[in-house]
Amino acid sequence: MLPIGDKNPTRTTPFVNYCLLALNIAVYVFERRIDAAQGGSSWLVPGYGLVPSRIMNDVPGEAFTIFSSMFMHGGWLHLAGNMLFLYIFGDNVEDALGHFRYVLFYLLSGIGAAAAQVLTNPASPTPMVGASGAIAGVLAAYVVLYPSAPITVLLLPPLLFFLGPFIMLPAWFVIGAWFGIQLWTGFGPVSDLETGGVAIMAHVGGFLTGLLLVRPLRGGRPREDHDRWRGWRPPERATARGRWS
Repeated sequence: MLPIGDKNPTRTTPFVNYCLLALNIAVYVFERRIDAAQGGSSWLVPGYGLVPSRIMNDVPGEAFTIFSSMFMHGGWLHLAGNMLFLYIFGDNVEDALGHFRYVLFYLLSGIGAAAAQVLTNPASPTPMVGASGAIAGVLAAYVVLYPSAPITVLLLPPLLFFLGPFIMLPAWFVIGAWFGIQLWTGFGPVSDLETGGVAIMAHVGGFLTGLLLVRPLRGGRPREDHDRWRGWRPPERATARGRWS
């Protein structure tokens, strides 16, 4: 089940979200160029990724890796998945919080993700890279602000054969299912916490940070309307089309 879009128009142009998308892509292109020209894979990720054991021994000297790792990715699929989620959900969160507060929220969610990963596995020598911790905070904000917003998802086999390729589901279900998978992967019978493959605790930490911060940072800004999901039936028509005047 892969989200591919939402039905939730914004009032403002999400300049910050566009910049975050562009910055992540630009950093990845830079990574690949350095890797091709100078063998960067041997020093770029270890040097600028977040290494729990290293930061625990030298917080002042390694603190910069909290931010540098937030914009690095381990491959184009890693980048594409993160950018898809950021593109779908980030614009509405920026619209609700405002441009400056959204920057602050995004960075603080990334810091919360890094803290969770480091504190749960402080001896790990494995570098962590990726925007998924910060984006997990964006998902948490979205489900708090727009729990019933309709999300279009792409179904994979075997559901594809019974329900068709696309289905519309409420945000609380889509994002709740994503977070449930993180908890199952991290704390279920076959835990991924020690494998070094996916930074599950960064996802959990970023999500919980987003839950805690979204309402305080929203600071009384007016709530935006959106297409409501009623029961298990999608809205018959949108309450707003395109950009609002």
